[in-house]
Amino acid sequence: MQTDTLGDKLGFSIKEATAKAPVSRSEIYEALKRGDLKAKKQGRRTIILRDDFATFLTNLPDYRAAA
Repeated sequence: MQTDTLGDKLGFSIKEATAKAPVSRSEIYEALKRGDLKAKKQGRRTIILRDDFATFLTNLPDYRAAA
């Protein structure tokens, strides 16, 4: 049984990406500016490929409890 929470779509709009993970629209744009997240353009649309979004989420810092 597959538990891929990003689903079968190959790419997401910014709005769809924010619905898939607890990441705000502004955080996604900031990550794009920094180069932490890659995206494609089709006309005016910004498309984030599923694998690039999964990599971005995986590369977020690990949680560390306060001492």
